[in-house]
Amino acid sequence: MDNVRGALLMVFAMAGFAIEDAFVKFLSRDISVGHILILFGIGGTLIFTIAALLRGDRLFTRDAFRAPLLLRNLGELIAALSFVTALSLADLSVVSAILQAQPLAITLAAALFLGEAVGWRRWSAIAIGFLGVLMIIRPGLAGFTPVSLLPLIAVFALALRDLATRFTPAIVTTRTISAYGFATLIFAGLGLCLVTGEPLMPPPFPIWALLLGIAFGSAGYYGVVAAMRVGEVSFVSPFRYSRLLFALILGILIFSERPDLLTYLGSALIIASGIYTILRERRLARKGRTTIAGGNAPLS
Repeated sequence: MDNVRGALLMVFAMAGFAIEDAFVKFLSRDISVGHILILFGIGGTLIFTIAALLRGDRLFTRDAFRAPLLLRNLGELIAALSFVTALSLADLSVVSAILQAQPLAITLAAALFLGEAVGWRRWSAIAIGFLGVLMIIRPGLAGFTPVSLLPLIAVFALALRDLATRFTPAIVTTRTISAYGFATLIFAGLGLCLVTGEPLMPPPFPIWALLLGIAFGSAGYYGVVAAMRVGEVSFVSPFRYSRLLFALILGILIFSERPDLLTYLGSALIIASGIYTILRERRLARKGRTTIAGGNAPLS
């Protein structure tokens, strides 16, 4: 029953993240990417700062400014810029499908930069998964658009974020890390507004959409943490891919998106290879040979 509860919590979390993405795309019709980053950054920073203070966490500690956390925040910044820009310009279903390659990117980066042992089975799964990404992006074909590269940039930036998190001092709590991650969005948004010459004060927009987006995103974050604590990671993790199903439904019903056959086939390859990689890594982890795991960004 713990695994069932964990799976349901993970599905709940992925629904929250997909709905948050839909609100981000909805808001991009009225306000710029810079303003979205600032507003979501402020909301998330307030939530996790208050949570950290209520639990007695130290927000300002020297450990919070060491290289691993700085690298993590850099990954967060690049991922947020790329992901939110992609949501504002491309289909929600396409962006979400490409984002599902994140676990594969983490495995790839861990093998290349951390010396993690990756056998031919997982190398094959990584290759098949990124073949699925290429089927969605379609470089060199008539359906290709440079915007589709943005979620791929976000995928590798999130891999940097998650790998850097593994080296963050244990004294820095998850709540503090999350608060700093959301604060990074504020600076990213401010910098983008300054570069583009936009005023820092956003034009009129539906505040209810912002509040609901922040609420669903925070609920998604809570659901992921709760799911990992309740159920076995190897059982719960594959349910992360339910996010794509929710994104497809929201994209079709709200934004009148019509994904084509290549998008569906590419998504299937990404999900299948990702689930295989997760299950294979958990099997090897039990033997003490690998310890790789994925995560979620504030706006991922």
